[in-house]
Amino acid sequence: MRTAALGPAERAEALARMSERELDILVVGGGVVGAGTVLDAATRGLSTGIVEARDWASGTSSRSSKLIHGGLRYLEMLDFALVREALKERGLLLQRIAPHLVRPVPFLYPLRRRGWERLYAGSGVALYDVLATASGRGRGLPHHRHLTRRQALRVAPALRKDALVGALQYYDAQMDDARYVAALVRTAAAYGAHAANRARVVGFLREGERVVGARVQDLEQGGEYEIRAKQVVNATGVWTDDTQRLTAERGQFHVRASKGIHLVVPRDRIHSTTGLILRTEKSVLFVIPWGRHWIIGTTDTDWDLDKAHPAASSADIDYLLDHVNSVLAVPLTRDDVEGVYAGLRPLLAGESDATSKLSREHTVAHPVPGLVVVAGGKYTTYRVMAKDAVDEAVHGLDHRVAECTTEEVPLVGAEGYHAMWNARARIAARTGLHVARVEHLLGRYGSLIDEVLELIAADPSLGEPLPCADDYLRAEVVYACTHEGARHLDDVLTRRTRISIETFDRGARSARECAELMAPVLGWDAGQIDREVEHYEKRVEAERESQLQPDDQTADAARLGAPDIVPFQPL
Repeated sequence: MRTAALGPAERAEALARMSERELDILVVGGGVVGAGTVLDAATRGLSTGIVEARDWASGTSSRSSKLIHGGLRYLEMLDFALVREALKERGLLLQRIAPHLVRPVPFLYPLRRRGWERLYAGSGVALYDVLATASGRGRGLPHHRHLTRRQALRVAPALRKDALVGALQYYDAQMDDARYVAALVRTAAAYGAHAANRARVVGFLREGERVVGARVQDLEQGGEYEIRAKQVVNATGVWTDDTQRLTAERGQFHVRASKGIHLVVPRDRIHSTTGLILRTEKSVLFVIPWGRHWIIGTTDTDWDLDKAHPAASSADIDYLLDHVNSVLAVPLTRDDVEGVYAGLRPLLAGESDATSKLSREHTVAHPVPGLVVVAGGKYTTYRVMAKDAVDEAVHGLDHRVAECTTEEVPLVGAEGYHAMWNARARIAARTGLHVARVEHLLGRYGSLIDEVLELIAADPSLGEPLPCADDYLRAEVVYACTHEGARHLDDVLTRRTRISIETFDRGARSARECAELMAPVLGWDAGQIDREVEHYEKRVEAERESQLQPDDQTADAARLGAPDIVPFQPL
């Protein structure tokens, strides 16, 4: 399929096109649900657009555990339908929709007690595999296996011998959540959707009771656009209630925020060939392989402070370290932590009888004519949420609309990925890159790797690694701006790459070179380069300070010490 770029010119054209003629559907919110919704609508042949007030995936959708999973813990709640649905989606993403971005990951579940625990937990994991197979999408992942203590310690030597009597090993999947959202938006654009980030909805257009579009402020170039649409979809996650208030109508349900934080530590700090899943008094704790690192998370606490930049406190970090150290032979310390990130889960609360509740995990409603609201859910089932939102929206259209096709639509970079993976040694020989570097690029761009390699062919200096962040090439910074919609330094260091959490300096030492690479694409002068670097350094400083604070209130106050480079006022 043809690909679409999300560069500065394409963004400007998208805003202009959206304001010129009425759309069938306008999506508000550029997280995974909004991006999935605009792709669903575009592939049904509808004229569509999507606007996002900040960067793509800048909220919850870049701050998850980065897992695509069926929700093993939901089996304890006997919610078999929900688990089956999620496992089907897991299989689709692995095998058809995004095999270049979603990959298998093994987990070890230590058993603490002999006898009944192995029977109980083993039955659950066995049922998990059965439901995956029954969904028709169980292929591609190994089945679970039972391990003795000696076998478990062989695959995870980091565990204390007295922390387990045996173990179970099973498989789920993982992805880079922010990159996945960018791929969704690019795929939608390839099918004709108009997409603009840093474009904030400041009000809805009304004709009587009906919502007929939105007023959108361009936070980059200035100016305001009136975008008319037959249906508007509110997919703003934890901002759902705030967006709903722009209609001056009471919502049919409410969304509250729950904070989850994660730690990133170097791979050599935990000697294991498998991820870990541990029970806590509240939920479960994951230790997830992540390239040359581990991700450890997560917490689950109410959050009613700043939604744009949820802060991790010292108490949050201690909670995770204490729980993971309870099973490690060599405990982790604060000095081992490279990165910390916090995200907010949108949880449903106060549903009314009028709500169209389509599963226990997400809700779709039509609170006023012309406006559809979708909220709740989890990353793995974003495609189902998007389908349900568009199904609801098409009731308000005056023509027949095709059924959802996204089950059959691969994301950009998926087609030809397996063939290119098989040819990775030849690609390495042709380009002069090490085969490990080619594998890294294939895992980030899939078959779009050729677009990155073209940049290097035109300017061989772009084939050099970034200083102080040598997992990434200089070309990837340029490509993030030309093709992936990055508008600011923070977008590149935090979401297009993961330098902000994968280096002990949080990306500060790479900031200036990245900004200088971005400048020609985005038209920055020397003053703007300085402002971008200064802003990023202040952000790192504020985050470090917040992580020393004892509680949420003081951590939030410290994090707010670094303002956004593009001022973003709460709704």
